[in-house]
Amino acid sequence: MSTPIVSTTQLSFQYPNSTPIEFPDIHIEKGQHTLLLGDSGSGKTTLLNILGGLSRPETGLVKINNQDLSLLSNSKLDQFRAQYIGFIFQEAHLLRNLTLLENIKLAQSLAGKRIDLNAIHFILTQLQLDQKSDAYPNELSRGQLQRAAIARSVINKPALLIADEPTAALDDNNTYRVLELLLSIADTAGSTLLITTHDKRIKDQFSKMYLLK
Repeated sequence: MSTPIVSTTQLSFQYPNSTPIEFPDIHIEKGQHTLLLGDSGSGKTTLLNILGGLSRPETGLVKINNQDLSLLSNSKLDQFRAQYIGFIFQEAHLLRNLTLLENIKLAQSLAGKRIDLNAIHFILTQLQLDQKSDAYPNELSRGQLQRAAIARSVINKPALLIADEPTAALDDNNTYRVLELLLSIADTAGSTLLITTHDKRIKDQFSKMYLLK
């Protein structure tokens, strides 16, 4: 039996002075692109942060690519995240004083990988951004910034690619275009895509889904 990319049991998280949030157990196999669907306030972003190793759960176990995240020190967790997990947030979070090319080279360096310009130009070409490789973030349109964030997140071919509300501000046409792009890029990189969203328009595109209440 293959090793799941994501496996969680009995996860909960508690913010100060609030009721604990309990999450369903999650099991995602390699290539099994998955949707975490829930309304605002259902804990989607909290769960995403736990799965990505950005927050530690109150109770329960998280395994990513068969690695128990609770066994990693903070520095080892940073390293693991850079190598195996790609994030696409609603904002691109590119470093403003670096060009697009430099931002993506930095992502390779942080993962302890050698700089591979061929791989960078290949992914930028796929995303129709290669002509913008020397541009700074403030010189890119919103759509280009979104694609730049995708390029940076997949450059290290992460086992898990997490996208937080990637279609929240988009009309129907652009929603399906971005979704198609994410699925295609994830397949090319050999990554398993996990999308958190409240956007019910995209649920028919996924055979696996978890509903957060």
